[in-house]
Amino acid sequence: MQTSSILMQTLCVSCACHCRYCLLSWDGHTAGADWDRSVRFARGFQDWLKQNRPDLSFSFSFGYSMEHPDLKGALRTLREIGSPQASYLQCDGLRMRTEEECKEFAGMLRAEGVQALNFTIYGERAYHDRFAGRGGDFDLLLRLMNAAGREGMEISAGVPLTADNLSQVSELIPFLESLPAAPHIFLFIPHGEGRGAKLQPFRLKEEAFLALPDYVRALLNCSLFRPEREWIEGGFYQEETQRTLILSLQTQCMARYEAMTPADLIREAEELDDAYYRAFPPFQELALRYGDPESTLLYRQRDLFHYYRRQYAAEFGVEVYDVTDERQTGSRRF
Repeated sequence: MQTSSILMQTLCVSCACHCRYCLLSWDGHTAGADWDRSVRFARGFQDWLKQNRPDLSFSFSFGYSMEHPDLKGALRTLREIGSPQASYLQCDGLRMRTEEECKEFAGMLRAEGVQALNFTIYGERAYHDRFAGRGGDFDLLLRLMNAAGREGMEISAGVPLTADNLSQVSELIPFLESLPAAPHIFLFIPHGEGRGAKLQPFRLKEEAFLALPDYVRALLNCSLFRPEREWIEGGFYQEETQRTLILSLQTQCMARYEAMTPADLIREAEELDDAYYRAFPPFQELALRYGDPESTLLYRQRDLFHYYRRQYAAEFGVEVYDVTDERQTGSRRF
């Protein structure tokens, strides 16, 4: 398994939403280390990489949302480090803003070099607000889109597709396309990580998807999201050969990380990744045990593998550090 990149993060910023499938299982408490302390650590780590591991790409980010108390300064720091987040912002979970405040916000982002904004739309207005756990969230996203459009920024909107919101998308898509700042729209099947596990009963089936209008179906990447039966028997599964290490700077671990060399920290994260995947059989064996060769439920490869591992862990009582929990130091294989 080859380590190809490192993402360092601090989850030090609160999120204003409480979404039903939050990857980070936001619970109202920030786990990330202090911003200034994290930035100092990231800069030192990056300097070491440049001298000693130029083969590894590096980026630095923050969460749970982009509502940094000094967002202008944070964007400049990210730009200096060379992080993609400096130019591409995920705009879910921001605080409420009036139309005028959205205009000022978008102008500031544009002035700081932000080129693109992404939004997640869970369904039509009432459904979206319930899913996001906040009234008025849908209209806030519309205000932000329109303000960003007037500034000439690229706008995209991802719509998670489930059996629960399926009846809404045929009208939602034309509505979004009719906005003054119409976003680039794409559909996706929600992940099963974090609180996303709660959506398993609503996972979409292929036959329900195929019943949608052509203009809706065209927005889902069907080579990325396939029925379970195809991943099992269709020869589409691809072995994961590379990984990104996620180094999460949490308050509780910062003193220890600061006492470690970057080489030791990389090695520790790699060993955690190796130990986690050694605890489970490969995909093909898990599919034989838990897979349904007739299932039409739609998955991304990574999500189906994760779903099988959860079942294996429950059946055999596997207790291993979870490198897929993105709130803590871990990894992403691909």
